[in-house]
Amino acid sequence: MPLARRRDVRYSEDMSVERDKFRDECGVFGIYGHPEAANLTYLGLYALQHRGQESAGIACSDGKTIHVEKAMGLVADVFTEARLRRLPGDIAIGHVRYSTTGSSQLKNAQPFFAGTHRGSLALGHNGNLVNAMRVRAELEARGSVFSSTSDTEVILHLIARSQADSLIDAAAAALSDLHGAYSLVLMNEGQLLGIRDPRGFRPLSLGRIKEGYVLASESCAFDLIGATFVRDVDPGEFLLIDQSGLHSYFPLPVTSPAMCIFEHVYFARPDSLVFGQHVSRVRKELGRRLAQEAPADADIVVPVPDSGMYAALGYAQEAGLSYEQGMVRNHYVGRTFIEPKGSIRHFGVKVKLNAVREVLEGKRVVVVDDSIIRGTTSRKIVAMLRAAGAREVHMRVSSPPTSWPCYYGIDTPTRRELIASSHTVDEIRRYVGADSLAYLSLKGLLEAVGKDDGYCAACWTGRYPVEFPGQGVRQLNLFEHRERA
Repeated sequence: MPLARRRDVRYSEDMSVERDKFRDECGVFGIYGHPEAANLTYLGLYALQHRGQESAGIACSDGKTIHVEKAMGLVADVFTEARLRRLPGDIAIGHVRYSTTGSSQLKNAQPFFAGTHRGSLALGHNGNLVNAMRVRAELEARGSVFSSTSDTEVILHLIARSQADSLIDAAAAALSDLHGAYSLVLMNEGQLLGIRDPRGFRPLSLGRIKEGYVLASESCAFDLIGATFVRDVDPGEFLLIDQSGLHSYFPLPVTSPAMCIFEHVYFARPDSLVFGQHVSRVRKELGRRLAQEAPADADIVVPVPDSGMYAALGYAQEAGLSYEQGMVRNHYVGRTFIEPKGSIRHFGVKVKLNAVREVLEGKRVVVVDDSIIRGTTSRKIVAMLRAAGAREVHMRVSSPPTSWPCYYGIDTPTRRELIASSHTVDEIRRYVGADSLAYLSLKGLLEAVGKDDGYCAACWTGRYPVEFPGQGVRQLNLFEHRERA
């Protein structure tokens, strides 16, 4: 039975490790032409779980009706065998969510579903619409009623209101009024549609499984279900899949791409192919460049698990140093912890990470992480390494200083919460307590991914490819801001 909350027990949210990172946005999956569409969507979402852990949902069509199941929680907890049996059909879409707009509530879980004059629709969205608040206000003034606080519902309303003859035309008309980041999976009773915004902010890939097709935010979802990666959905592309096959359209104006380079730095799984690049290769190259730019007199290289592992490996290989697992991550931790009455120093970090004294004691350590956001986690990690006997701690970061928030589908702090926006590198070094601190340069980052254009680097440069109204407001929960006003 659940534990009652007693006065001598503290319940603490994990405000250290996960909250001191940019948060993964969402993951989408779609499949057409497979008799076990719901089961394979479940597995696809399981592979994409790192992109969102708050809610999970699947919509499935049997050719006549779209059935929807969604709930708060992890994929494996939400989808029991009984729940999957309630999802018959050979077309399905799925979604895992971490809220970037709209609070963490069931009403915001996706896929969203609507009955329209052209039949039923279900929609899953990865991204963030920068003008959603204005468009929603206009729709409400014309009589639309919204049941969520998510920007995704704005897309669904616009498609439902369209008088266009086809699903493609209705979606194109709706998205012509919207700006920002979106990778979408959209379905009616007999068609599946994958859409990527004209700048291609968020990834979306196409795969093949037997006679069917699959869509996913990352190719790792294909590997799990035995599908074959075909290609990325291109920026601005609408891929329609129906009984006559695969059809590609580009109905929106062409513009310069701005793919999120943070997918390579942190978000994507290292076994994925994203934006035409193997993530593991890119991260190792980030580490190699970092070793060239910021060498250190040290004995070992230690990653901050898990996202720092490949960059640390690249650093160690380039520097000729030993790569060691000096910290162990506990993967089986919920979002809330029952903390003992007596305070434990750095509890939020220790419950997730533990230092290996045998590896660290007496050593000069290079510790490699993918980013420093607020600096609180880095400070506690350095203290942990020193407490485990590290003689020196040299911190290396495989991306430039993060000084600007994201408005394109990533939950980030406001600019004033980003330590690099108001402190020099040496000030940050003193705050985290490291013997030395160095970041990878933007030039080195772009060289590591193999191109110097086509990526969005606004979180490091402040140059936003799509203007965001009200940039002083944290992009998370925008509609809640308006409703409280």
